[in-house]
Amino acid sequence: MAALQSAAALGFTRVGLQSARAAEPDAVESAPAIVIGSGYGAAVAALRLGQAGIRTLVLEMGRLWNTPGSDGKVFCSTAAPDQRSMWFRTRTEAPLASFLWLDLVNRDITPYPGVLDRVHYDAMSVYVGRGVGGGSLVNGGMAVTPLRSYFAEQFPTVDTAEMYGTYFPRARSMLGVNSIDPAWFESTEWYQFTRTSRKAADNTGLKTTFVPNVYDFGHMQREAAGTAPKSALGQEVIYGNNSGKLSLDKTYLASALGTGNVTIHTLEKVRAISRAADGTYVLTADRIDLTGKVVETKQYGCTYLFLGGGSIGTTELLVRARETGTLPALNASVGSGWGTNGNVMLGRANHVWDTVGANQSTMPVMGIDDWANASNPVFAEIAPLPIGLEHWVSLYLAITKNPQRASFTYDSGSDGVRLGWTAAQSAVSVSMAKKLFDRINSANSTIYRYDLFGSSSKVFADDFCYHPLGGCVLGRATDNYGRVKGYSKLYVTDGSLVPGSIGVNPFVTITALAERTMARVLAEDTAP
Repeated sequence: MAALQSAAALGFTRVGLQSARAAEPDAVESAPAIVIGSGYGAAVAALRLGQAGIRTLVLEMGRLWNTPGSDGKVFCSTAAPDQRSMWFRTRTEAPLASFLWLDLVNRDITPYPGVLDRVHYDAMSVYVGRGVGGGSLVNGGMAVTPLRSYFAEQFPTVDTAEMYGTYFPRARSMLGVNSIDPAWFESTEWYQFTRTSRKAADNTGLKTTFVPNVYDFGHMQREAAGTAPKSALGQEVIYGNNSGKLSLDKTYLASALGTGNVTIHTLEKVRAISRAADGTYVLTADRIDLTGKVVETKQYGCTYLFLGGGSIGTTELLVRARETGTLPALNASVGSGWGTNGNVMLGRANHVWDTVGANQSTMPVMGIDDWANASNPVFAEIAPLPIGLEHWVSLYLAITKNPQRASFTYDSGSDGVRLGWTAAQSAVSVSMAKKLFDRINSANSTIYRYDLFGSSSKVFADDFCYHPLGGCVLGRATDNYGRVKGYSKLYVTDGSLVPGSIGVNPFVTITALAERTMARVLAEDTAP
């Protein structure tokens, strides 16, 4: 629990969101190293640079989530969202759009720099976290190391022995990965929903497996016992967890600030990157206030630039830089190789005697593992649906081995990017998920739920994803260690390195790859 208490002690308040305005008089306009973003890969870069004694500035477009609201809590719950829930929206956009075909899920809210964003493209939308800690603030914490053979398939030029012997263990240790006590799992009411889905899988002859998490399961057991405030057991997850969860602000970023060499600026969005004649990088960033108004446009300079804005953010920055001519030597692979990690969400209706429980933890701990099925590889998370009443719904997030990929292209009219993903590409994932869950329904004499995704006929939610991957793929847009081709001292450390699919929740892989990159960069590129 020491990690949970360390953020304030290590100086988070000095970059705190008295918005970015409070930090302005002491703002660092240049630094040897700048990190864009504060998600998994960015947090690794910040920590390792700070430990190496390199003065580093982190630029984060979201706010620092450390100030309680009027209810005394930093984050709002999933069941009662308010302005803290979403990034400048007038209404929430939760993954489940309805229940019993009624609009009972989403709420009208006041625009504010909330913690969750849903970025919309023509045929796909992407959920991303906004704030110091990025996606770690809003995900379900499933800390899965991918199957070694599939990692090797996706990254044929990466030494798997080194990854599984050094970098995955390092990432898991730093992230605080832990596992649920099996005996408590079997007895607690909070995971009845998981046991019911396991029974359905067992009846089908399918394998289930426990999945580790970065939520502190000791804390969760104290929540159940009434000796700790409820977070995972209090309907908190997609809009942040007030306790229990080891998000990056409590692990990597807290340690980075503790080096004394790292400063974080919040509410500053980098929109342009160029290179000066002396080889340094020049960044243009807009600083916003809590209404979203741009109150200042700033420029920063650095020698070493690390891109950790996520698959969406990093790729957009580099595609824009190439197409507008500010970094014209970027190669044609920048913007390509993007995928959804095969994400599809769906629900099943259980028999009345197969209850899922009115009380459900928001942290998934088990998946249906049919990845070894060569004709239809699927790993399906058993997801919670915690609405406080018995509803007999089993919810799943299926991760399919969808080979489809798309590219980002620059749109000069909006100065943004367009994503070439199509509904037909999503249909590949739907077909794979349907094959698996048709078997489960057949074996259990159950049916799909048709009332969860806003349409009377929509069973599979295939128009959003939680796991955006690719865009600056390792070994294509970059060298084998994330160095961007065409430029020196420019690096990618986030999920854009992963070629569209990793078969499991990707953040442990992203973290481990970033650890590998930073070890090599610090050994070779920053030596005197």
